[in-house]
Amino acid sequence: MMQKPPAGSPEASLTYAQAGVDIDAGNAMVDEIKPLVRATRRPGADAEIGGFGGLFDLKAAGFTDPILVAANDGVGTKVKIAIESGIHDTVGIDLVAMCVNDLVVQGAEPLFFLDYYATGKLDPKAGAAIVKGIAQGCIQAGCALIGGETAEMPGLYAGNDYDLAGFSVGAAERGRLLPAGDLTPGDIVLGLPSSGVHSNGFSLVRRIVERTGLGWTDPAPFETSRTLGEALLTPTRIYVKPLLAVLRATTGLKALAHITGGGFPDNIPRVLPDGIGVRLDLAQVPVLPVFRWLAQQGNVAPEEMLRTFNCGIGMIAVVAREQAGEIEAAMRQAGEAPVRIGEVVTCAPGEPQVVYAGRLDL
Repeated sequence: MMQKPPAGSPEASLTYAQAGVDIDAGNAMVDEIKPLVRATRRPGADAEIGGFGGLFDLKAAGFTDPILVAANDGVGTKVKIAIESGIHDTVGIDLVAMCVNDLVVQGAEPLFFLDYYATGKLDPKAGAAIVKGIAQGCIQAGCALIGGETAEMPGLYAGNDYDLAGFSVGAAERGRLLPAGDLTPGDIVLGLPSSGVHSNGFSLVRRIVERTGLGWTDPAPFETSRTLGEALLTPTRIYVKPLLAVLRATTGLKALAHITGGGFPDNIPRVLPDGIGVRLDLAQVPVLPVFRWLAQQGNVAPEEMLRTFNCGIGMIAVVAREQAGEIEAAMRQAGEAPVRIGEVVTCAPGEPQVVYAGRLDL
């Protein structure tokens, strides 16, 4: 039988900090982020963080008969670029965007957000920068950051490596959810421009960068005014406020699709009923320079680009043809730059629901 070490010996007095978890650092980070969290308050959520759970008052938010809509997501291996480049203040925006964009496509207004930040060794400065980005994302989306979790887990994550997960809840009045069930051939497909790669396909992005031999501090070949790390960490666009404004000001917006993992062929069918497809004119897609560079440096085929990246369109809207002009005007009024990139067509059973005409400008 193993004997216990004698009282007072070094083996008898281990602490949590000696095991790699610094509670004081965690508390210091919480104190630093409180003003950031406070800046995200909105009707329905005005409590301080620090409780065991976050509260939200639907009645105070102005809802009468709401349906709740929930979404969760992460940032993927885009965090590796943040870790390796030391740029931590933008991936939090991505984290919010990936969740709230999935809410607004169902016609829901994002109400609140919670984050999960896990790391091998807590760096309060990096952690505060991450939460600063999360708070900025929440402000852009109009939702409140009502809680989160910071987990220091030495042995599970190496050194300063970290990962992020986000969780958001939104609401829509009963009967206002999307997609609508009346998509018909001839409806117009609009595309809303992206800001860059957003938060999908970064395992391929990193392989391509590795092939080029470039470092994160080198000038980006496709945007020489910024470093490669800064350019690739351009945060995902948050489409919530302009789309909610359009939904409130017009009728005829029938479906929305967030172009994330799976690109065009996997995401658009998620909002299409059986027998309905879309024909996209790829020549109308405003391909950003970063995608041309990735395609050329990685010798990536157009079909692979369309299934991996947004290629310059981060959100798809399907609108009634007779109201397309009105909706486009409302989008421009809300700060968007819609592009007509296709139309709704009939689709035979077993056939692809997304078909293409034209070519991407790669």
